[in-house]
Parts: sequence; C-alpha cells; structure tokens
Amino acid sequence: MVSRYDPQTKNINHWSVNACLLPVCQLHRAAVTTVEGIGSTKTKLHPVQRIAKAHGSQCGFCTPGMVMSMYTLLRNNPQPTMEDVTEGLAGNLCRCTGYRPIVEGYRTFCESENCCQLNGSACNMANGNENGSVQPIENGQPELFSKDDLLSLDPTQDLIFPPELMRLAEVKDQSTQRFCGERMTWINPGSLDELLQLKAVYPQAPLVLGNTNIGLDMKFKGIFHPVIISPTQVPELFKVTQKPEGVCVGAGCSMSVLKSVLERSINDFPPESTHMFRALLQQIKLVGGQQIRNVAVSTLGGNIASAYPNSDLTPVLAAGRCTLVALSKDGRRRVSIDKDFFLGFAKTILKPDEMVLSVFIPATRPNEIVHAFRHAPRKESALATVNAGMRVWFNENSNVVKEISIYYGGVGATILSAERACQQIVGRPWEEATLSDAYSTLVDEIKLGPSAPGGKVDFRRSLTLSLFFKFNLLVLQYLKEKCVLCVQNVLEGQSAQDPVGRPMMHRTALNQATGEAVYCDDLPQTDGELFLVIVTSSRPHAKITHIDFSEALKLPSVVDVITAKDIPGKRFRTFIGYDEELLAEDEVTCVGQMVCAVVADSKAHAKRGAAAVKISYEDLQDRIFTVEEAIEKESFFLPRRKIERGDVEKGLREAEQVYEGEIRIGGQEHFYLETQSFLVIPIGEEKEMKVYLSTQHPAFTQESVAETLGIPSNRVSCHVKRLGGAFGGKVTKTAILASITAVAAWKTGRPVRCVLERGEDMLITGGRHPVWGKYKVGFMKNGRITAADFQYYANAGNTADESVLVAEKILLHLDNAYNIPNLRGQSAACKTNLPSNTAFRGFGVPQCMLVIESMIDDVALKLSRLPEEVGIREINMYKDVSLTHYKMEFDPENLVRCWNECMEKADFRQRRQAIDLFNQQNQFKKRGIAIVPIKYGIGFSEGFLNQAAALVHIYKDGSVLVSHGGTEMGQGIHTKIQQVTSRELNIPASLIHISETSTQCVPNTCSSAASFGTDANGMAVKDACQILYNRLEPIRKKNPKGTWQNWITTAFLEKISLSATGYYRGHDLGMDWEKQEGKPYAYFTYAVGCSEVELDCLTGEYRTLKTDIVVDIGRSINPSIDIGQIEGAFMQGLGLYTMEELKFSPSGVLYTRGPGQYKIPSFCDVPLKFNIYLLAGSSNPHAIYSSKGIGEPTVFLGSCVFFAIKDAVTAARKDADLTGPFQLNSPATPERACLACATHFTKMVRELH
Repeated sequence: MVSRYDPQTKNINHWSVNACLLPVCQLHRAAVTTVEGIGSTKTKLHPVQRIAKAHGSQCGFCTPGMVMSMYTLLRNNPQPTMEDVTEGLAGNLCRCTGYRPIVEGYRTFCESENCCQLNGSACNMANGNENGSVQPIENGQPELFSKDDLLSLDPTQDLIFPPELMRLAEVKDQSTQRFCGERMTWINPGSLDELLQLKAVYPQAPLVLGNTNIGLDMKFKGIFHPVIISPTQVPELFKVTQKPEGVCVGAGCSMSVLKSVLERSINDFPPESTHMFRALLQQIKLVGGQQIRNVAVSTLGGNIASAYPNSDLTPVLAAGRCTLVALSKDGRRRVSIDKDFFLGFAKTILKPDEMVLSVFIPATRPNEIVHAFRHAPRKESALATVNAGMRVWFNENSNVVKEISIYYGGVGATILSAERACQQIVGRPWEEATLSDAYSTLVDEIKLGPSAPGGKVDFRRSLTLSLFFKFNLLVLQYLKEKCVLCVQNVLEGQSAQDPVGRPMMHRTALNQATGEAVYCDDLPQTDGELFLVIVTSSRPHAKITHIDFSEALKLPSVVDVITAKDIPGKRFRTFIGYDEELLAEDEVTCVGQMVCAVVADSKAHAKRGAAAVKISYEDLQDRIFTVEEAIEKESFFLPRRKIERGDVEKGLREAEQVYEGEIRIGGQEHFYLETQSFLVIPIGEEKEMKVYLSTQHPAFTQESVAETLGIPSNRVSCHVKRLGGAFGGKVTKTAILASITAVAAWKTGRPVRCVLERGEDMLITGGRHPVWGKYKVGFMKNGRITAADFQYYANAGNTADESVLVAEKILLHLDNAYNIPNLRGQSAACKTNLPSNTAFRGFGVPQCMLVIESMIDDVALKLSRLPEEVGIREINMYKDVSLTHYKMEFDPENLVRCWNECMEKADFRQRRQAIDLFNQQNQFKKRGIAIVPIKYGIGFSEGFLNQAAALVHIYKDGSVLVSHGGTEMGQGIHTKIQQVTSRELNIPASLIHISETSTQCVPNTCSSAASFGTDANGMAVKDACQILYNRLEPIRKKNPKGTWQNWITTAFLEKISLSATGYYRGHDLGMDWEKQEGKPYAYFTYAVGCSEVELDCLTGEYRTLKTDIVVDIGRSINPSIDIGQIEGAFMQGLGLYTMEELKFSPSGVLYTRGPGQYKIPSFCDVPLKFNIYLLAGSSNPHAIYSSKGIGEPTVFLGSCVFFAIKDAVTAARKDADLTGPFQLNSPATPERACLACATHFTKMVRELH
C-alpha cells in the first residue's frame, strides 16, 4: 500500500499497488506499507488477516496480495459494501480456493456490529450465535467459521502516516530530483516549465507515470532508455476542470482518478449528457484491477500517447469527439483524438518534444448516444481481443443519423475507423436497411490477413459485426424512448380552446399517480360491515349430496353462510336463452363453480369459515374437457352458426392446389389488476340497496340484483367510480357475484364487502375462449384463393355466458381483409366441464383472424413464396367497394392505404432482404418479419345495445356536471366526454366534472364494450350539450360580449332550465342468420402491423426488434389516449399469441392461478422500437367527430409477432431441410418455437423417444 498526503485537501490517500510495476524512484514523499507491517503472529494479527480463519488461504502464494488489497480498502473505507469488496479484490488471482472463501471471509467487514438492534428486530447472523457456537444454516450444513472468533476492526489502531512526510508535502517549492545509475538517469522535474525544458533537451526520453508500458518493455523486450522523465510533481498534469461542455482531465491522472472524475460527472451532469462518461467508465472498470488502475495502465495521457492497438480507452475517446492539448517548449495546440492522430503501431502525430497536458472529454449532446464494447478472454484483467467505441448523433425528433463514429481496437496496427460504414449510415434513418448496408461494408472494410498478429482472424472479424450489432440493439433501446408516434393535426381553423383532436392528459392521471384515486375496495369501511368469501366446487362434474356448514358457523365472528336457498328472488341469470345458477344447488359442472358463501366480520374470519364448509359429492362420469371430446359427444350450446357465400365445393374443384390445415389458439386470462370488487349497503327502508362495484355494465348488475332480491330495479342503485381494468371480464360474472353479495346484505341487514383474491378471480371468472380452427383452402399457382372452408370450435366452458355471441362474431370476421369469392364458415360453442369463458377484448376476433392468417401463411409455404408478396396477401385483399360475406357494403380504401403505408414506413422489402442475409449467415439465431392487416367491425350486432343516454347539469357558478352510461376502465372515456362537452358548450375543460357512472343518474345503460363506448355516450352527451347551448342562444344574443358565468346567471334568473338529458338512438344494426346477411356493424376500423423478431433457435427465446403499426382511426378525439389504447391492445395481443398460457390438470383444475404461474408481458417484452402511425386524411361519418372505435381492433396486431416468430422458425427449418407448411399453435412459447425449429439437438431428443 502506498500512501500520500495531499496538501490541497489535507487528506491522506491510500492506494494498493503492484510492487513489480511501481518504480522506487517515484516513492519520494510516500509511505509504503507491506503485508509484514500490518500484523504478525509474533505480536498481533490485523483483522484483515481473517482470510485465514475463513479458509481463504490454501497454497498461500496469493494471500498477501489479497490481504493488502483489502487492507487498503479498509483504510479508505472502514465500512465497505460488497461491491467495494469485490472491486477491491479484482485483479488478484487465486488458483486454489475458487475465491468463495476469500469473499465470504471479507464479507464479514460489511456487517454492522449492531445489526441485531436495527429497527428493534433480530437478524440472522452469518457466522455463529451469541455464545460463539456454530449455527446451522438453511440447508442443514453448519457455518464454516464463527464470526465471534474474528478480531474486530479498530481503525484507531492502524499505523499513522509519518508526520515528517506531511511537512515535506506542504513545501511549495518542489525542486527537480535526479537519480543516477550506472547507465540510466531518472529525473523528477519540479514544475511544468522544467518538464518542457527537459523534453526539449531529451526529446526521446519517455515520460513515466504508470510504468505499465515502459517497465514491461524494459523487462521483457530489453529496451534501454538512458534518460527517463517522471513528472509526478507537476500539478498541472493532475488538474481536473469541469465545464458545461464537458470535463478537462489532466494527462497524469491515473485510471482510478479518472474513474472518480467520471462517476462525479455522471452525478453532476443531466442524464442525457452523460453517455460518453458512462461509456468510458464502463471500459475503465474492466481495465486491470484496482491496483493496476491506481498507478498503472499508465495514465490517461500515457494510454493515448502509447497508441497501442488494443487500448480500451482510445476507441471510445476517438469515437466520442475527445481532444487533447499537446504542449512543448514552443507552445501548445489542441488536437483531435481521431483516425488522423494515430499513425501506426505505437505512433501518433505528437512531435518528439511534445507531451500531452490534458484531455477534454465532451458531454454528449441531445439526441447523441455513445457506447463502448470489448471482448476479452476474461471479463476482467485481460487484454481485449477486440474492442470498440461507437457514437451516433440523430437529427432532432428523428431517427435520421446526423453523425456517426465507429472505431475498433484489436483489428490492426492501430485503432481503426470504419469510415466507409459510417458513410453508408449518415443521412439515413436508423433502420434495418441502413444497417444492412453498413454490415456489408464493414465486412469489406475490416480486413485481417491470415497471418495477422494475434490470430483468431475469423473470430475477430465476426466480432466487429457482433459489436456493431450490439450497438444497434442499444441504439434501438434508446430510440424506443423516442419512438415515432405519427398523429394527426387538428382541423384548420379549430379554436385553440377546443380540446377535441388534441392529446389531452387522462383527466384523473394525477390522482392515480398520487394514490388519491378511489377504487371500489378503497371505499371506507362502514359500521357493521361484513366480508364475504365464496366457496367453490372441487369437482368438475358431480351431484351435490350435502353441504355441511355447521363447523363454519361455530367459528367466532362467522355471521352466516349463504346458499341458493337464501335467495329471495330468481336463483339464476339468463344469458342468450340459457340459465346460469348464481349458486349451485344440486349439481356442479366445473371446478371453481360457486356453491355457497361465508359471511364474517373480517376477510380472515370469512376465509377460515369458508375452509370449514364441507361439501359432499357424487361424481358423475360424463366429463368433457376438450373440444374434441365435446365434438365426439355433441356437447354444444345452440344455435350453431353457419355462413356461406358462393359455391365453395366448386371453388375447391377449380383450384389448382388444395390444402387442409389447422391451428389451436389457447385461452387467455383477463388479469385486470383490480380483481372483482363489491360493496353492497342496505339502506334500511323500502328495500333500497346501494351497490358499489367494478363493472363495465352497471345497468345489467342493477337488473340482476333486483331480480335476485325480488325487488324493483328502482330500489337498486349501482355506482362505478372507475375500474382497475376489465377487458370484457367484468360483465356477466360480475353481475352474479354482485347478486350473491346483495343476498348476503339482504339476509344479514348489514353492509357486505366482497373482493376476490387473484387465485379466486382466475378460477371463477373464466377468460378468452380457446379455439380450434380447421380450414380447407383452394388456390391457384399465382396465390389467388378461390375457396376456403373454415370450422371453428370454441371451448365455452360449463355455462353459455356469451359464448354463442362469440361464435357468431367469429363467423362475421372470418374473412378478415380478404375477398375470397367462395367462402364458408361454421362455428360451435362447445360445452365442457371447465370454468365458463366469457367476453374478452376482441370477442372472438383475435382467434378467428389468426386462423385465416395461418391459412395465408400455409398457402405461401405450399407455393414456396412469402405471404406478404404480391399474389398472396395483397392479391387476395379487398381493394374496391365490396360486399362482405354477409352482404354488407363497404369501401376498403383506407385498408389498402394502411397496408401500403405500413409497408413503406416499415421499409418492409429492404428489411426482408436484410433478414434473408442475416439468416444465411447465422445458424442458431434467425430473424423473422411479418405484416398483417385487420378489418374490424365496430358496434354491437344487436342494434338495441348501441343506444346511450346522458345527463348534463350546469350550476349557477358555471361549472358543469356530466353523467353518462359509460364506465371508465382506463380507456379514457371520461376524458373524451370532457372534450366533447368542452367543444359543444364552448367552455374550458376545467369547468367540467364527471363524478361516476350511476344508474340513478342515467338509467338503462348498455355495456361499455365493443369499442363503442365513446361513439354512443359521446353522441348522447353531445345531444344534451346542444340542447343546453340552444337554450342559451337568446341570452348570448342579448349579451354577446358576456362571459359563460354571466350567461348562466342570467339564464337562471330568467328561469331557463340548466339541465338536460341527451339520447343517442344508435345505428340500426342486425344480422339475419337465416338469410345469412345483414349489417351487424356501423363501420370498420382498419389497421396493419409489422414486426421483426430475432429468435434463438437453441432456446426458443425471442426479442421483438421493431414494430410498426398504421391505424385508420378516423379523426382522433384524443391522440394520446388512442395511441395508448393501440399500444396496450397490441401488447395484450402479443401476450395472447406468444406467452400467456392457461394450464389445467387432467381433472379440470386450473393450475395457473396467479402471476407466479401465469406470465403477462412486462417492460422487457416491449419492442425495442415501437412506432405508431395514425392514418392521415381519414374521416368517418358514422361516429362522433369522424372518430373511430379503437379499444379492441389492434389486439390482433399482436399476431404479427407470432407470424414473425413463425417466419424465423421457417428459416431454421429450412436449414434442417424441412420445407412446406407446419403447425405452430398459439401461444408461440419458447418451448413450441424451439421444438418447431427442429435443430440437431431437438432431433436428438426426439430420436431418444
């Protein structure tokens, strides 16, 4: 350990150093401590020597270095962290121990002596109990050493720094020192002027500070220097200055000092300005160990001036626009550290009498990113095989490259600038086509001959591409934060006050961010409130022979048990002609069916009571779990639907090729973050009930509760403040759960709360329907499809719920975007003994469209073509005004526009070529790309469900209260309604409030679903506002210069009503299934999505590199909300098609009942680059302000990731000599993708079977 006193800071600094590298001539005024000086077995051991008791010393040759590294750390920091310990030990090597006992021994310095007293709680000590005995650890093995046997660290007992050295350091006049040997003279100049004079006299004399280069050259190469100059006493070489533009670092600063400077700068500068600092810091941490960085790897200036080709710093400094000040007796000059600075091996443009005074490291500019890379035989303490520094600077708010620098080390006599590759990139957008050209150029530009020094020629050349690819991924990650969101401009001449069409913040976003937003379970507890817990069936199909709840009632605090016999009114709910019991009475038909409920004074007591309920069953044998079993036993919910146009049989006969295929799409859990929640409060008179809940359909729940209790609907009021997510899962089962809770409140006469836990929610409420899709397709050699015959089997579960409607919607969307002249579809909702499935965002469309797109893929594979080529998707797409297969006329112009724009924005064709090249060059990593369209019908096919009503009050102070039938579940409907109100009344949005959705204010509402909430409720609010605005017309004419508040006050005084109801009748929609024709939708929303993935064929893991989505949304009311809906739906679709998997036992028990088993997409699953484009110039006369519904359509676009994975798998299969169609079921999990790749390893495993 070398210690020095700093007269400027009055601090004593300690450094661990390598004795073999540090010249004795540099130790003037320094104190040196060796391992012999800190402790001895003859006198007293030092606590740092506990490495022995921790079994960290075996052969012992490395131990002194370990001890002194740790000793130095403890002198500088008596309470280190584990990160400090590992960094301090880095650079020391041991061949015997495997390092663990060394680390474990020194870990004890990281523990606080009083840790057991922290926060007043006990802790589990690492080494022994308070009596000094060895304590067992968790796996039953004893601890290897007792901490009680270790000496405590007492810094006051360490050696003091010699006072005479402190006095010497305070002397300001530093004289030049000369050490003369037989052949060599060592000179330590005392000032910068003396240094410059010495350099002029001895221009060939090396400057030595760190001695890593000169010392090794002299020792191993026999190089002789008659004069060596060591400017350790020249303060200008160690000066550090921080400026707004960057940091100026003295050339004499060691790597450790530079590391500290960079760490400080990262904290001091704004984050966007620190890319360069972070890149350099990353490299410095890998340069040698702490001992090397303290005094060697020379210094910053020495690292540059030595011009070694594998320097870890110079490629980064060159790429990062760094400069240096070169100084000689004749003056100074500023020189750029770039390709022109380095002339060859160990040669620079510096003159013999010049020295490096300082280096300027600039802060990164806005839209600029810098990264460093290295590959070495070992991560630490190993010279790099290849390293690189890369920088790119983008135009503002763009991915177009303004500047780029790429420098490599380890591939030539000096660092190498990839100039030609940079020229390929500058002025172009950072996208695959640009990078593909750069890769090709790099291959030609970076040349290494077969006999190049260092060997590994092919490997090093490949590393140059790999490191650039890594840079590409990091840049894409950076650009993800700056993704392109192409929105529309508001209409010309639109008032600045009019918020419609502008990206307005979600009206309660701040409340949600601060925790002030109130959800159902946030409502305060009321006096006498009880908690309800549901008891569910444990059998998939059985008769209930007895329900014994006597033990439950014996438990303290359990108030009652609710069974079907306690229901005063209807004991079932009727959906589409099928009755569903609220609580099973005689028979259960799935595991998880609700049988009874326990009510207690707390959730814990209610759960205990529920566990005490004993249900006796008599199992029934005819259990059905799969759609195959349902088909075999003809177990369906009727009616089974069929639709056909043209002559399918004739079309198949006339086709040049016919292919039959299938695909299975798994189910999906809603996984809304707020589980089903209810609070039912009996008012106490006239049978009134207040129901607070989280539902998409308050009126349906009101009706359900009223019928269950046998009271009129006007006695029940339902209140919804907001929902913590729903996605279709808070309608039918929600009404049943609310009714059960209401029965408990009715029977006990007390408020009752019910909040399902995640596992209960997933078990009881069902999710998206799994679908088995089969198809037979006829097509011509040019790709034109002449006929297609589809069969869909949806696993509905044990009750009908909305499954028949889902099966119908599947048939209405079976064509997607394709005009197939002869088309037939049949769908069935299969009745099984699994929990009932229900509505889920998309309502069957994401399943049926995956079937037809899989068919398109298979046609392409049969023809050995790509599905997006002209002749497959494009030739079959609707192009002119057309009729759907149910004879509804529509114009697909915007569908075609979306397709063309997405192809262009995604640069699809060039990326396809680049991917093909990538796949040819990579065996176990493959890329895939896919582009898919969607034509999605908006609205309810049952016309009466499209109506809406609203109530608008204007108060005397001018504030406005709006009530409407839509529920706020995150889709921003209240915000959009606020914008509508603001436009229609011509007032600021700040005057408008929306409190809740209540059946007391707006009766007979329809569900917030089918992407129609804003369409319907917005029109109703618009109607009410126009009524009010027209009423105020006379007032405005009398006082045209008056304010809104003036007009309202006048209207009140003149007895003009300031309250109005609005109503929207909705479109007359419907479908005649007998005639197989109708107009089930108001209009279509069109979109096209394109995704590119990279697949690891060995593991099946993938990463979505880029996604581009173009959506025809008409004229967006609120672009920020709509884009959020598009992105959220896409990610939900990505989960559906690639990762979310429901698993059941052979006896129908749901295994995946929580986040531990069921995985939804996370931050890491978002595409590295995610671009959303709203189609410009679009309008829609069928909805409010020419907007379009957007909540559901883009779920299906998540399938472009699925098909990109399939495309990558196709490339892998091609390598395995497998061509033609193959079945890849959804979700395309890593397991499925890996097995489908048919690698050598998967074949080996399969051959074993």
